[in-house]
Amino acid sequence: MSLPEKAFPVSWDQFHRDARALAWRISGLGKKFHAIVCVTRGGLVPSAIISRELEIRLIETVCIASYHDYTSQGETMLLKGISEELMKDGGEGVLIIDDLTDTGNTAKEVREMLPKAHLACVYAKPKGVPTVDTFVTEVSQDTWIYFPWDMGFTYQEPISKGPIQS
Repeated sequence: MSLPEKAFPVSWDQFHRDARALAWRISGLGKKFHAIVCVTRGGLVPSAIISRELEIRLIETVCIASYHDYTSQGETMLLKGISEELMKDGGEGVLIIDDLTDTGNTAKEVREMLPKAHLACVYAKPKGVPTVDTFVTEVSQDTWIYFPWDMGFTYQEPISKGPIQS
């Protein structure tokens, strides 16, 4: 698979720095969060970093699939919802974390579940910016972000898609 014309490859080091920068921005808000809702799968890594930085130990997942072939976004599919406990009071005091807001569709779906929660992403594209409260880096809508978990020396298909290549 070749990189698209506007590719933004992100190394593990860069992603870690950007996730910590997001934690600093959230910390600067002066709000106290008692839980994180991590949007899987992209939000797993930044949630781990941010939960450490902000000392939040209660982490829940909401499982929403929107990228079905790793190259284009489709309809969102809710695979696992959020616990009733965290949905109390509209999610007041809950921090929602994802890696990226692209079109904003996933963010809108999670916002319907937790309208009072604070939604933060590491990266944002213009269509997704209005759907989040905090983000670190904006990239153009036609840029494809290659996250470190997608990369070897080139894009790596998940193991379930075929044999491991050396």
